[in-house]
Amino acid sequence: MEQNDSGFIEKIVYLNRVAKVVKGGRRFSFSCLVVVGDGKGKVGYGLGKANEVPEAIRKATDRARKDMITVPVLDGTLPYEVLGRFGAGRVMLKPASRGTGIIAGGPVRAVMEAVGVHDILTKAIGTCNPHNVLRATMCGLASLRSAESVSEVRGKTLSTPRK
Repeated sequence: MEQNDSGFIEKIVYLNRVAKVVKGGRRFSFSCLVVVGDGKGKVGYGLGKANEVPEAIRKATDRARKDMITVPVLDGTLPYEVLGRFGAGRVMLKPASRGTGIIAGGPVRAVMEAVGVHDILTKAIGTCNPHNVLRATMCGLASLRSAESVSEVRGKTLSTPRK
C-alpha cells in the first residue's frame, strides 16, 4: 500500500508485459491495473498501457482518480451484503463484525483497503481474472446505497429503531 503526497492510497493490482511480434523481433509493452482511494469512502480504478512501466502506472492512476465513486462505509464495514457481477466474475461482499479484518484476496483486497473498509468477508466466484474480479467488485460497491439516500428517495425520515 502506497500513500502519496496528495493523500490518496494507490495500489497496483496487476502489471502485465505483453509482446507484439514484428519483423525485427518482439516489441514489449506494459499494461497496469491500479486502484486509488482516499480511505474515507471514495475509490476508483484505472488501466494504463505504455512502452515503459512508470508511464503505464501514471496513466492508470490518472484514469483511476478521474473515475472515482463514493461508497457508504458504516463503522468500518459495508451497510449490507451485496453481489457484484461483471462478465464471468462474481464477487460477494459481506459486512463483518469489528475485529474481523479484510478477508479477501488480490484485487478485492486492494479495493477494500483503498476505500477504507476494515472488516469485511469476500468471495470471488467464477473467474480469477484480475480485470473481471476488480470490475465486479466496483459494480457491487457502486450498487450500495446509504440509509440517507434511500430515505430521501422514499420521502421518509430516518428514526432510531425501537428496542
